[in-house]
Amino acid sequence: MDAPEHVDSPPAEARLRARTEAVCADFPDAYWRETDRARRYPQEFVDAMNAAGLLAVMIPKEFGGGGYGIGPASAVMEAINRSGGHSAACHAQMYTMGPILRHGSDEQKEQYLPAIARGELRLQAFSVTEDAGSDTMRITTSATKQGGHYVINGHKTWTSRIAESDLALVLARTGPTPPGSTEGLSLFLLDLREIRRDQPEALVVSPVRTMFNYATNQVTYKQVKVPASALIGEEGNGFRYVLDGWNAERILLASEAIGDGYWFVHRASAYAAERVVFDRPIGKNQGVQFPLADAYMHVRAAALMRDRASALFDAGRPCGAEANMAKLLASEASWEAANIALDTHGGFGFVDEYDVERKFRETRMFSVAPVNNNLIRSFVATKLLGLPKSY
Repeated sequence: MDAPEHVDSPPAEARLRARTEAVCADFPDAYWRETDRARRYPQEFVDAMNAAGLLAVMIPKEFGGGGYGIGPASAVMEAINRSGGHSAACHAQMYTMGPILRHGSDEQKEQYLPAIARGELRLQAFSVTEDAGSDTMRITTSATKQGGHYVINGHKTWTSRIAESDLALVLARTGPTPPGSTEGLSLFLLDLREIRRDQPEALVVSPVRTMFNYATNQVTYKQVKVPASALIGEEGNGFRYVLDGWNAERILLASEAIGDGYWFVHRASAYAAERVVFDRPIGKNQGVQFPLADAYMHVRAAALMRDRASALFDAGRPCGAEANMAKLLASEASWEAANIALDTHGGFGFVDEYDVERKFRETRMFSVAPVNNNLIRSFVATKLLGLPKSY
């Protein structure tokens, strides 16, 4: 039986959630503890998700995918994190579909999408961020047209899962950006298999160890030669194509945070019901009950905003405000739940075998990435409230 918060889920979401939960059941807490300790990519889990077709839910049926929208895709991401897993290992394959589906050529779609849908090709790397941080229009990685090819040079500060990917989306500068314009940047779909085979010295990947298991890297492109057919859409419009994917990314990561929030609340509630101190379960104390109840309500409220953003996205309507607000509300609700779960477990919350400390580290990221919550506040203040722009 579905949890109370899911009793009214659309049938497609309920089916995908059940399929995801069935896969996750084969990957218990001990599996995620082991991969976290070793900072090892959870390849077995990703393979199982691919085999179940769950990473292809947003690929159109004509290319072998599920043909679903972002609402059902969100159910998959939420279910992974709610189970105690860490969907960062595979979430990019969901939102990287957007620029290809909307702006890719027929040849690119036919060449890559069916193989991705079958799990034969992996598209997990989105290579955008540089030292400019959130000021994406100031990136310096360049792509220079030379005959029938482009030559890419530059450095990306954060590119996760590139070592585990066969393909990567790369944003690079192909021209100047006039003041007030979004032109000058282009988006490329790189076949990493060919680059690794033919230009092994051109792609330098330097792993970065982080406080949680995220398989992230710094990447340097040294005279990487790619065919002109690697360009997605029109030259100079790449930033706009990336924006198309950002709303999807925010909705999906909000779903992951919501999954974490439910995990924290339910795990802490179960512990509080069983843990006896001073001859009574600690869950009998309102000092324990009330924070958990508050956290649960905040997670459910964030889920409503996520559902609204998903509905707008799938209807093809503007959803930037809702997607951003969903991401902020979900990340804050999850972080609140994480702290309450840690308080509820007391000293045991710091012991890795209880998994709270692992999930605590993992969910902290959502306040910072894929966009810092303060930038969302600025967005809401200026776009929705009409206040002057602060940056």
